[in-house]
Amino acid sequence: MSDKPRLLEFYETECVPQLMEEFNYTNPMQVPRLVKAVLNMGVGEAIQNIKVLENARDELTQIAGQKALINRAKRSIASFKLREGMPVGTSVILRSDRMWYFLDKLMHIALPRVRDFRGVSSKAFDGRGNYTLGIKEHIIFPEIEYDKIDKVKGMNITIVTTAKTDEEGRALLRLLGMPFRA
Repeated sequence: MSDKPRLLEFYETECVPQLMEEFNYTNPMQVPRLVKAVLNMGVGEAIQNIKVLENARDELTQIAGQKALINRAKRSIASFKLREGMPVGTSVILRSDRMWYFLDKLMHIALPRVRDFRGVSSKAFDGRGNYTLGIKEHIIFPEIEYDKIDKVKGMNITIVTTAKTDEEGRALLRLLGMPFRA
């Protein structure tokens, strides 16, 4: 038994050969890889109530298994009563094993728990093979205890790949098990 993440092993044994055949790669190093997963939770209410931001950071830390950082506003926006340097959100960047464990949990445990789930959009690629997914309720993750949260929050998950095109990135995520809509 190896201590390698299950999804990483699946990628190496199943996905790499299929992608090499599908895109006619001559070298396994040409096959697109996952670089990192960025989890981001914007908390606009943090302007009035800093406790909301601390709860969001703790919950994101539980979900990711890695301490979340607090993001601050880059510039002032008067209509939002926002000044430069005020805390506005929290984020985590996952790489290597933690990223693989998180994506396995996201695709096979959390997303199927979404109410009326029919798959994620296959149009959310950025033109360079990276995929961004918005989640309306962070309570779909098994680490979050529903009784202990003060408010249901949304989050963005960006999966960064080495794919050159959206088509390659889509094929990589589809083979890994991302449940795209038909």
